[in-house]
Amino acid sequence: MDATAEQILAMARDWDDAPFDVEGPVQAEIFVVRLDGGQLVMTGPCGAEPWYVQVGADEDPLDAVTATVRRTVDEPVVVHSTSWRRDRDAVVLTFVAVISRPELAAVPVPRAELARGGATAAPERIGTFQVLEHALRHLAWLVHDDPVVQEKLGDRGWAEALRDYTPEPFRHLR
Repeated sequence: MDATAEQILAMARDWDDAPFDVEGPVQAEIFVVRLDGGQLVMTGPCGAEPWYVQVGADEDPLDAVTATVRRTVDEPVVVHSTSWRRDRDAVVLTFVAVISRPELAAVPVPRAELARGGATAAPERIGTFQVLEHALRHLAWLVHDDPVVQEKLGDRGWAEALRDYTPEPFRHLR
């Protein structure tokens, strides 16, 4: 198939449940989450798996992820980049996207120990739910520290749902 990067990205954004390969040098890994009766659940076009999209060389990753979630899943309440790593033959930027659409299939979010590396080295292996754990701890911090995230999530039960996701530097202060 002969296609430009822009055409491939457009196809990814118009995704209709058909599998496609994401091979670019920068990829966005999107964890779509919502609350279900006060419980954190993972949802989205890939169900209980992160969703990968290619980020074009001329795109802002946050704008690309927000537009893709909006077009494919739901209007996001919050989209936030939480980490990056080298994986999948690319630089993978992790995003957590909070939505409110209840009719999408979802699974409860399991807890996971964080992946640990050395002082100057990344962990040898980073599991999917370790990445999500890190993202949710980051979101928990933002719910208490960032006025915009507080406004968007504060009155919707997120502070309570994220109560036990204390970011590492603050655990001893609880």
